Amino acid sequence: MVGLITAIIFIPLLGALAVWIWPQKNARPLALICNVISAACALALWRNFDATASGLQFVERHDWIPAIGAEYLVGVDGLSLLLVLLTSLIVPFAFLAQPMPRGSYATVLVMQSALYGTFTAQNFILWFLFYEMSLIPAFLLIKIWGGENRDRAATKFFLYTFLGSVAMLLSFLGIYLARGTFDFATLAGLGKNGLLTGNLAWLAFAGVFVGLAVKVPLFPFHTWLPDAYQAAPTGVSMVLTGLLSKMGVYGFVRLLLPLFPNQIRVVGPWLLVLAVCSIVFAPLAAWAQRDLKRMVAYLSINHLGYCMLGLFALAASPVVAAGVDAHAALSGVFMQIFNHGITAATLFYFVGLLEQRRGLRGIDDFGGLMQRTPLLCGWMSAAMFSSLGLPGLNGFIGEFLIFKGSFAVAGPFTAIAIIGLLVTAIVFARAMQALFSGPLAQSCSAFPDLLRTERLVIVPVTLLMFAIGIAPQFMFNIFNTTVVHMARLFA
Repeated sequence: MVGLITAIIFIPLLGALAVWIWPQKNARPLALICNVISAACALALWRNFDATASGLQFVERHDWIPAIGAEYLVGVDGLSLLLVLLTSLIVPFAFLAQPMPRGSYATVLVMQSALYGTFTAQNFILWFLFYEMSLIPAFLLIKIWGGENRDRAATKFFLYTFLGSVAMLLSFLGIYLARGTFDFATLAGLGKNGLLTGNLAWLAFAGVFVGLAVKVPLFPFHTWLPDAYQAAPTGVSMVLTGLLSKMGVYGFVRLLLPLFPNQIRVVGPWLLVLAVCSIVFAPLAAWAQRDLKRMVAYLSINHLGYCMLGLFALAASPVVAAGVDAHAALSGVFMQIFNHGITAATLFYFVGLLEQRRGLRGIDDFGGLMQRTPLLCGWMSAAMFSSLGLPGLNGFIGEFLIFKGSFAVAGPFTAIAIIGLLVTAIVFARAMQALFSGPLAQSCSAFPDLLRTERLVIVPVTLLMFAIGIAPQFMFNIFNTTVVHMARLFA
């Protein structure tokens, strides 16, 4: 019998095939129907998930390539389930953002299948297969259907991520030759006492770190991201920022921290420096942008930097943090992963709406929109405030918990990182003033306000931001037990 996780992985692939077969006019409805089925399976996982149990649930295990220790091994814990739910939310959101060619819908569905697989696979060979399976669709979506400078952006994206993946693959081949297994749980158990020894341990650590740092991306491996997000179509940018970047953060939690705790403690201060640079330099770069897409892209790096700060602060601390601090930081990281996915995708959605109406997306191409499109400005402001971390919205919860936990073990680094919050506020204040205030630009005088179909898309997502910000306990219930289990890694 096919399990729920296998169904979730393969339903998008069947949907991609159906989209290719049926005419263009049926592409979007078919893609959305496929996502409704996948979302129903994800909700069934959530409904039957035992939030009080530790370890993996809904495990499916089958022999695959015994000669090299590869198994079809999938399962979910709280973090995996959180990302499966996020994937089920962001992809249909992207499909509703704007019409796409038939091939684009099919390619995104293939990427969705790869994302589900990445977040549920528990054997490195299977995980790496899904991890790399997302690379080619993303490259094609930028290369074929992207905008200006798409060739350069797609090539840059491919080279960065491919070279990082090669480094990670070589590292795991070395681990397999030394330990004889690709199983994540087994490797994590060995990692407590040192997975490898000597220079081999440092080479393996470096390879895995570079591969994941590129995917997040972490400073200074981030330079591919603004070009890729700027060139990609709006819906693709939403998937890239909302989901693909989470693969890197997930890899840090699932692979690097459990397998190389000793190496992380040694280079911990340097890792914290990289996280702080991502948090501080990214909004400074966003401040200098005139293109709205590039501005949001740089701010995405900033928010993922908060996740890295929380993880590195705990993993690199020479002092064992109090349980409450470790739990707060990890809970904040998990919440930030989910919240950033929703908020960043929403910001790209609004940039896409402005571009559809004006044909341009520069900050200087607009002005006085509040007079003409008050609904659009109001809902877009809510997304901006969420990204900024305003209390009452979802962004506040994750950032507050990360800072609370990080201050206890890495106070100086965390204090410097707060500068990023100030600069982010300045960036959004400048954007709101340029877009919404002042005299109405003549080029914007015929702008329509939010259409009914657009309101049906954006209102539920924004209400979810408020729901998480006001009553987040239903989110914490998903991963509380997983947080407690993972916090023991830092004890």
